[in-house]
Amino acid sequence: MEQQDYDTSVCEQLCEPFRHVCLARAEMLVDEDAHSIAETFKILGDPTRVKILHTLSKRELCVCDISAVIAIGQSAVSHQLRLLRGARLVKHRKEVKMVWYSLDDEHISLLLAQGIEHVKHGKRE
Repeated sequence: MEQQDYDTSVCEQLCEPFRHVCLARAEMLVDEDAHSIAETFKILGDPTRVKILHTLSKRELCVCDISAVIAIGQSAVSHQLRLLRGARLVKHRKEVKMVWYSLDDEHISLLLAQGIEHVKHGKRE
């Protein structure tokens, strides 16, 4: 007799009451928000962009400063900053001939800090 593999992620019996399902559905993200969040995490999925964000979480910098800190060319930094600006993760301001970059808002700093803490926590265990 052949042993069947069962999917352990599926309930073996129907859950009662359905109140939990109704509550979970009411709390579920709308598709547009879920898509936006997924796009943000997709942008964060690149180590160079994470390094740029981490650098900018400490202070406002120009392209040449960012380039020197993370040790990649200015054109590569500019390309990454364009993507980060498009995702509203960084902002810029012009001052005469200089362009200064910073994180778009405090939420980005918190998100990055949480990611760093999560990684460090996993290394401790």
